[in-house]
Amino acid sequence: MQRRFILLAALCGGLVTPARAAAPDPDPFDGDPFKSYQWVDLKKAFLGAQARVQFDPRVKVQGPAFAEDPMNVPITVSADLAGVQRLIVLVDRNPIRKVLELQPLAAQPGVSFRFKLEQASPVRALAQTADGVWHVGGTWVDSSGGGCTVAGATRADGSWTQTLGQVSGRVFASGLPTSANAGDSAARLRVRIMHPMDTGLVNGIPAFFVSKLSVRDGADRELLRIQTFEPVSENPVFSFDFAKAPPGPLRIVGVDNNGNRILSTIE
Repeated sequence: MQRRFILLAALCGGLVTPARAAAPDPDPFDGDPFKSYQWVDLKKAFLGAQARVQFDPRVKVQGPAFAEDPMNVPITVSADLAGVQRLIVLVDRNPIRKVLELQPLAAQPGVSFRFKLEQASPVRALAQTADGVWHVGGTWVDSSGGGCTVAGATRADGSWTQTLGQVSGRVFASGLPTSANAGDSAARLRVRIMHPMDTGLVNGIPAFFVSKLSVRDGADRELLRIQTFEPVSENPVFSFDFAKAPPGPLRIVGVDNNGNRILSTIE
């Protein structure tokens, strides 16, 4: 009986195929260098599930290691790439993740500004080139938090009603490398729009923010187009670079989410 049992066991054992090695788990971060669990959802929500994406050191985000004032975090984004069609800024851990979207048109693919940060988070720039590929760069900004859920200074003291929609700005030599044409000098436009830029996350204060801006030259040619959202700091200041100084006078044309028009000329 014992011999028969051993024979049956041997026969049965011969029918068992070796277990295959388990397939490795897919990367939950989808290659994200920050290993942020929000990245996969961000990509799907703002770029689409089929978007072609690559992390690229040529897309740079410069900001402070720690946000001393989470309501006014300075940031500069740029893309050292040819043919950039769109540039988006996202913050993984903000309650409102999209900060702005820029179409550079005749400007350089970059912008400097300040934004509100709710908690420590990756801050990303995503540049789409003419071939449809999104190139992604970013930086980590630490913060004590709360930048999106506190009323701004002009909202607190009521002064925003006296300055709403006022624009100031100037064009000056930027010190950046000049364009290929002899005699051309790089230029920077810095423009400030007075607006409370309310996020809608403060009790009793609805969302109220500049939503669209366009810069046009003296011949009414559109130089750049920018969409801004609630996380941009109050009374926003934007800096844009040009390979050469655009012919003036420049016009700033825009609107906020309540339909208030923004219109100004910069000599």
